[in-house]
Amino acid sequence: MKNVQEDKAERVLSLYSRLRKGKIINKSDEAERFGVSLRTIQRDIADIQNFLQDQRQETGEIQNIVFDRSKNGYRLETKAHTGLSAKEILAAGKIMMESRAFVKGELFPIIHKLCGLCSDEKDRKLVEMLLSNEMHHYIELHHGKKLLDLIWDLEQAVENQKYILIRYRKLKNREIVERKVKPVGIMFSDFYFYMTAFIEGLDREKKFQNPDDIYPTIYRLDRLISVTVLDEHFAVPYAQRFEEGEFRKRVQFMYGGKLQKVRFRFYGDDPEFILDRIPTAQIISRGDGYMVISAEVFGEGIDMWLRSQGDRIERIWGSR
Repeated sequence: MKNVQEDKAERVLSLYSRLRKGKIINKSDEAERFGVSLRTIQRDIADIQNFLQDQRQETGEIQNIVFDRSKNGYRLETKAHTGLSAKEILAAGKIMMESRAFVKGELFPIIHKLCGLCSDEKDRKLVEMLLSNEMHHYIELHHGKKLLDLIWDLEQAVENQKYILIRYRKLKNREIVERKVKPVGIMFSDFYFYMTAFIEGLDREKKFQNPDDIYPTIYRLDRLISVTVLDEHFAVPYAQRFEEGEFRKRVQFMYGGKLQKVRFRFYGDDPEFILDRIPTAQIISRGDGYMVISAEVFGEGIDMWLRSQGDRIERIWGSR
């Protein structure tokens, strides 16, 4: 003979299964079916509703049991999920603060808006509390510039293939140069946003170390003194379009230069940090206590990174 708990489990599973199939649940019919009171069926429906609320955090699916007056019964309503779970917001907030990409005046409103997307009020308060300490100790980068508007304007210029005029402060000698460029991409790397662009009307023989370089020049956004988007379009044939993702895999520390292949010996047991840092890296052989790694990269930034690893890495020259 079934006990009360078994009876309840059977009712709730039956109700839930039929709701999932789009059936209409009438309280009177269900009370008669199971030989219980209307209040008992109402409690069963409330239990299912609580379960759906808990599942929302796990699956992101928004489901509610609603009363359909036209059909005199309850049905399951599913809505597109527009919020974020607490764990998603927490992870996104931590990543944004660790990147140090924005000044407080731009970053903190973004984090507050993210927290506002949390589907549960209790979880929202918890996430805000967990992030508050890091926000209190957040240190801005020294340039102190707001970048959101600039990023948006440049992305629009990239999308619409519009020329831009820039005044830019170089890193080496602080010289300010003026350029007319074709912007082809906006990227982020190691604290900073960058624009990749092809320079228009410049004598490459005089100004470039490698006049035959077919790849774009890299500009750090916070070093742009002024930017003017021109009402003048440039055309890029589809076959010659700039592949931002492919370029990003091959550039280290956003230093320009020619495409090259490098090989080096890694003395250690776990090369994972190398394979993660250099997406094109591949282990091509192994020796006694070392492995040989090959990678295809742009520019001189790879040399800086290899030297920073000390005795763990030995460059194999003649592999360009």
